[in-house]
Amino acid sequence: MAGAVLLTGACAQATGVAGVSAQSPSTAPPTSTSTSASASTGTPTPAVTATIPSPGPSGQEGEQQAERPPKGDDPVKVPPPKLSKFTYTFPVKGCGTTYQRSLLVLPKTTIWAPQGCSFVAPVDGVVDEVNVKNRWAPSTDKGADREGRFVTIIGDDGVRYLGGHLDSVADGVRPGVRVKAGQLLGRVGRSGNARDAGSNLYFAISWKTGPAYWWVRRGMVEPWDYLDAWRSGNRTLSPRKETLALRGRLGETPRCAVQCTSKKVPQATKQPRKPRKTAEPKDDNPITANPSSTPFGQ
Repeated sequence: MAGAVLLTGACAQATGVAGVSAQSPSTAPPTSTSTSASASTGTPTPAVTATIPSPGPSGQEGEQQAERPPKGDDPVKVPPPKLSKFTYTFPVKGCGTTYQRSLLVLPKTTIWAPQGCSFVAPVDGVVDEVNVKNRWAPSTDKGADREGRFVTIIGDDGVRYLGGHLDSVADGVRPGVRVKAGQLLGRVGRSGNARDAGSNLYFAISWKTGPAYWWVRRGMVEPWDYLDAWRSGNRTLSPRKETLALRGRLGETPRCAVQCTSKKVPQATKQPRKPRKTAEPKDDNPITANPSSTPFGQ
């Protein structure tokens, strides 16, 4: 009877209730050699573990390598938009220049450039007026003579362009001759009332009139915005629209309003003129292709 009890007790300790072991599970081995005990209970507290990051490329622990953005492509050069069917060029070629960008007295500009620099056609067109003689005198200061030697062309855009104060006019430049943009028309100088100033090009934009209306020829449209565009690469900005609009408001031959009169010269005692033996051609007016007025744009 005692042997049966001992056998039964041994079986119960081995299997427990319903086949579950009565022994407490084995404690997992500590992950660290040191353990801390609770001050109140004395129960060992397992050590907390964490993954320690490996040193970064720079050698500092936990430092992440900075991300570098990919290298961008070179900028794409986009040509300026085409604003008209005409192509223009800056009227002084091969020299450094400066010019005014504000209205002083007249709607024209003075392009300062060394003497002898090339004055070229700003656009394809036809030569209209050529004045190879410097008639200006400070004693009279005639308005028609102030630009000295000059050339005007009527561009294919219908606009008239004047280059004055020239030192000389290029060979072969005469009324009716067709020219291309960039073609030599003359050389920058100091003729006319620029005699006591630095060499420069008197540059003006207007519309075609007869030579008697010299105040139209000397400039009606402010030119510097167009010069800025032509020099910076936008070679299709055209003054045609602005010129047409202004001509429509003022008429083809508006009256002179600024710097219109000449100086009065005391009259000397008249002497009888001796008759000329041979008739000589007069050189009082610029040579023109057509002294009469021509409709705008033709």
